Amino acid sequence: MALSGLNANPNPNKSYEVLPSPGDSVSSLSFSPVGNYLVATSWDNQVRCWEIQAGSSQPKASISHDQPVLCSTWKGDGTAVFSGGCDKMVKMWPLMSGAQATTVAAHDAPVKELAWIQPMNLLVTGSWDKTLKYWDTRQAQPVHTQQLPERCYALTVQYPLMVVGTADRNLIVYNLQNPQAEFKRIQSPVKYQTRCVAAFPDQQGFLVGSIEGRVGVHHLDDSQQSKNFTFKCHREGSEIYSVNSLNFHPVHHTFATAGSDGAFNFWDKDSKQRLKAMARCSSPIPCSTFNHDGSIFAYAVCYDWSKGAENHNPATAKTYIYLHSPQESEVKGKPRLGTGRK
Repeated sequence: MALSGLNANPNPNKSYEVLPSPGDSVSSLSFSPVGNYLVATSWDNQVRCWEIQAGSSQPKASISHDQPVLCSTWKGDGTAVFSGGCDKMVKMWPLMSGAQATTVAAHDAPVKELAWIQPMNLLVTGSWDKTLKYWDTRQAQPVHTQQLPERCYALTVQYPLMVVGTADRNLIVYNLQNPQAEFKRIQSPVKYQTRCVAAFPDQQGFLVGSIEGRVGVHHLDDSQQSKNFTFKCHREGSEIYSVNSLNFHPVHHTFATAGSDGAFNFWDKDSKQRLKAMARCSSPIPCSTFNHDGSIFAYAVCYDWSKGAENHNPATAKTYIYLHSPQESEVKGKPRLGTGRK
């Protein structure tokens, strides 16, 4: 379903399309940490992988879940993909060896978030059953289960920092060197439901995006609280859209936001500037990600469920995945205004 007033062209940003398209909305996008392999999870119960080459995409393989898939992540060495979703299970897919996918984790409710913690050689899973679980994928039982105050909505890891966003605007910070204890719990600096979080690359803080078109920039150090701020984005006049995805650039450490308005923007939190506003697409952008060196930004354009199941018709709602090659001017930070800092 196209949003009213948006560009009818689903791809106004000179991006190229990943084909074949998933059969229903995309819920997550994940690039391999070591190469240009892109994985997408979808509401059509599928996990698909493409090899991305200059200006083209080559479908490699796919696996199925029994119900819609909500999240994905790669093992740190790029040998396997993890996916979880509404079937309450997590599958490990040894993509590069061609072996079959196996179930390596389970919850009592849908699995919403996943992250691989490379220094610990563990998988962490966050669920709507109000738990986090840590898994050694060689064992059937979790090595630790952490109770959450509410359902897990968002999760980000930059070892040793992990931040979990739950319902009721809780943000729980963990030091993964002591994962069984909360390091800090704060209420979100933005006033509405959390949609996404992203840890700073230097582990000194995190971003939080909300359904109300606003992003919070939060530093963990009490002496840095004066640097905290929130800003509005993904708004058009009186129309306010959800911020669905936050991604830091792996080289320049600027970041991208993507929203239900069908737009993605690049920002520099240190100079508090928007670096580039991209043209709006024909449908919402529910998820996005950079590849390992920041030369490719992948984003999905499709229905994002913000208007409920009753407004979704997979037979007529087209799903797209696009790849954008950011120019340096779009993603490289700028000096703070008035300081002359390089």
